[in-house]
Amino acid sequence: MTIVYGKCDSKFREVQVLLEQFIESGKELGASITVNVDGEEVVDIWGGYANESRTQPWEENTIVNVFSCSKTVLSLAAFILVDRGLLDLDEKVAHYWPEFQAQGKGEILVRHLLSHTAGISGWDDPISIETLYDIEKSAAMLAGQAPWWTPGTASGYHALSMGHLLGELVRRTSGKTLREFIDTEIAGQLDADFQFGALERDWPRISDIVPPKNSGISPQFERGSIQAKTLLNPPLDPEYANTDAWRRAELGAINGHGGSARGKNLLSESTIRLIFQEQQCGQDLVLGMTFRFGIGFCLTPSAGLDWLPEGNVCFWGGWGGSFVIMDLDRRMTIAYTMNKMGSGLVGSDRATAYGKAVYKAVSS
Repeated sequence: MTIVYGKCDSKFREVQVLLEQFIESGKELGASITVNVDGEEVVDIWGGYANESRTQPWEENTIVNVFSCSKTVLSLAAFILVDRGLLDLDEKVAHYWPEFQAQGKGEILVRHLLSHTAGISGWDDPISIETLYDIEKSAAMLAGQAPWWTPGTASGYHALSMGHLLGELVRRTSGKTLREFIDTEIAGQLDADFQFGALERDWPRISDIVPPKNSGISPQFERGSIQAKTLLNPPLDPEYANTDAWRRAELGAINGHGGSARGKNLLSESTIRLIFQEQQCGQDLVLGMTFRFGIGFCLTPSAGLDWLPEGNVCFWGGWGGSFVIMDLDRRMTIAYTMNKMGSGLVGSDRATAYGKAVYKAVSS
C-alpha cells in the first residue's frame, strides 16, 4: 500500500488519492503537490521515491529540478525590480545593457523579454552545453546577434535564452547575480526552499530526473527553422539535470531546484496587475501551439494547461509535467513537482488529473 505524507484538507482528498494511485501504478515515481488558498496550505503532500531503484524515499525536504517552472521565479525577480523602480517594462533593454543594441535590437523593450516576443529565442551560432553554462559568454553572444523576427509581433518561446537575458538585466540593475538575488530577495525573504542550480551541500537531497522515452523535443524540426534553432542548439538531454555541472550552473530559464515556501508579500497590487496585460496571443513560433502571454507568465486560455479556467489566472509549466499556477480570482496557488517526466514539453496526463481535481474541490 502506497503511503502519501503531509497534510491534505478533506475537501481535496481526491488529489491525495490520485497521487497514491499514480505512485502505486508506477506512473509516478516521486512527487509533491502544494495548494495554498487564502494564505493557508490546504494541501502539502509528498510521496514515492527519490531514485529510480526505489531505495530512497521522497522526503519532505526532497528537491528536484523543475525545468521551465524556473521561469516563474525568474519573472518574479524581474517584477521585484520593477516594483522598486529599478527596472521599467517600457524601457529599452539597451538602456540597461548597452551592448544589447547591436544588430538592430535597440528598440526591444524589457516587456518583450518577459513575453517571449523579443525574437531572441536561441543562439545564432552553434553552442555546446558547456558554453550554455558559461553565462557571461553565452549572454554576450545573444547581445551580439540580430532578432529572428520583428520584436513584439509574435511569441517564440525563449526556452533557454530567457534566463540569460533576464539574468543579465537582474545583474545590471541590482548589482547581484541572479543566483544571489534569488537567495537574498526571494528565497531568503519567503523562507522558500528554491535556488538556481543547487549548493553542493544540498545535492544529497536532490532527486534525479527520470527521462521519458519521448522527450517532446523532435529532431525532425526543419533544419534552420526557429524551432530547430531554439530547441536543438544545444541539444538538451534531460539527464543533464542529474550532473554536477548542471547543478553548479545558473540557468534562470531551466535549472531551478525547488521545495517549499511560506507566503509573504513581495509585490504591490499594481505590479501584480501588470502580469495580466496581454502581450501576444496566437501560435507560438517555437512550441507550435496557441498561447496567450502576459508579462512574465502565460495567461488563460492557452494550450498546455488548457483545463485552466479563464480569468485572472497565470501559470507556466516545466518540461515533463511540473507546473505552477497562480489564480487571483480564487486566491489560490498550486504547485506540482515530480522526478519522472511525462513525454510533453508542457503538461502531462498526471498534471492534468491533479489540476482538475483541485479545481473540482474549490468549485464544490
